[in-house]
Amino acid sequence: MKTINPSTPLGVKAERSRTIKFYTLGCKVNQYETQSIREQFIRSDFQEIEDGVPADIYLINTCTVTQKADRDSRRLIHLTHRQNPQAKILVTGCYTELDSAEIAKIPGVTRIIKNQDKGRILDLLTDSNETTSQRLPAGQAGVNEDIGISNFSGHTRAFLKIQDGCNNFCAYCKVPLVRGASRSRPLSSIVQEAEKLVKNDFKEIVLCGICLGAYGRDLSPQSDLIQVIEALQNIKGLYRIRLSSIEAGDVSDSLIRKIAESNLACRQTGKLCRHLHIPIQSGDDEILKKMHRRYGRLDYINLIAKIKKQIPQIAITTDVLVGFPGEKEENFQNTIDLVREIIPLRVHAFSYSSRKGTPASHFEDKIEPKVIKQRLSLLKNMGQNCSLVYKKQFLNQEMQVLIETRAKEKPEFWEGYTDNYIKVGVASEKNLENQLIKVKLKEIGQDYFWADFC
Repeated sequence: MKTINPSTPLGVKAERSRTIKFYTLGCKVNQYETQSIREQFIRSDFQEIEDGVPADIYLINTCTVTQKADRDSRRLIHLTHRQNPQAKILVTGCYTELDSAEIAKIPGVTRIIKNQDKGRILDLLTDSNETTSQRLPAGQAGVNEDIGISNFSGHTRAFLKIQDGCNNFCAYCKVPLVRGASRSRPLSSIVQEAEKLVKNDFKEIVLCGICLGAYGRDLSPQSDLIQVIEALQNIKGLYRIRLSSIEAGDVSDSLIRKIAESNLACRQTGKLCRHLHIPIQSGDDEILKKMHRRYGRLDYINLIAKIKKQIPQIAITTDVLVGFPGEKEENFQNTIDLVREIIPLRVHAFSYSSRKGTPASHFEDKIEPKVIKQRLSLLKNMGQNCSLVYKKQFLNQEMQVLIETRAKEKPEFWEGYTDNYIKVGVASEKNLENQLIKVKLKEIGQDYFWADFC
């Protein structure tokens, strides 16, 4: 099996390789960073090609949050090498930070680029003298946010990265090891980038970060998420501002008030979506403590109750980690009971995955895979039941939907989302892409809320 040095230069001049294909795994921040890299290549006259067509260069932006993410990253490398054995394969992203030696053994890999050098991939194409390790400490740099993005390929909603890194160090999580400490973008660059996106007809912007709620604490003077929201609300032509995942401890009273005050019918002032994605991970105090989570069961329940009191129709979505070491049946049942109580619109349930370098990787009392599988099934069923309960309150209500694309299951329908993240399908022969339309929600399906035009 071929072995390469992770810092081996690509050794290919741009004139010889003009087609490129991008693959992205993982979070919204990774998707944002791929878009920034994409725009750098496009400005340098590379042509992005469609799936199934061999490319001269493949760029794979990896994820390492779970063992499955590692496997998926390796699978994509093998897939692209089979598709074009002569292609140059560039591998970047979080999987490269601690596992570059493993990646370097995979046939076809031409160069491994750490997160810190994502913003200078084009320079590295012909740079034979500088290795990725000669730059900055791991995790302390990334895509050049001064360049930012002006588009978001394949999306109607644009993701806008405002923060990177994490200081929480949850016991199961590898992210702080590969992304570094929390750091925030200056507000001025965020606003400039949002204005470019709106100018290019993006009506909704999703603010994202590795730890979004930590925004501004490292700036001087300090800032916070509210200041970002208020600055973006002043952008004419921006209809919606949505927040990506935010930790329970970062949901402040001022943020709750800001969402409550936001009047989405008034498109120039009240634009903040009635939707918060707040990870639970576990509904049991014993497990939460072992996870190094910074809240308890009642803290989370009381937070959701406070949010719903001020914003009655808000959608809560969440993450739950199943099978953490030592999770007994009663621990898991506490999680089920918590999910039942908060009635989330969606539950992202995933199984615990041991990550090298994290405290939990040394924990004993590992849970058997068959037990994890059974618990995942129970949790997903509970999540579906809660979703149905939440959606029922909107039957026959009129709501605005931002249309994204045609529904895969029913091509005669168009699909999009309400501000509170209900997925809606509506039939039309017209092209509704990227239009904000008013509909009446008529029928709850498995994945969609089917609607009629008002």
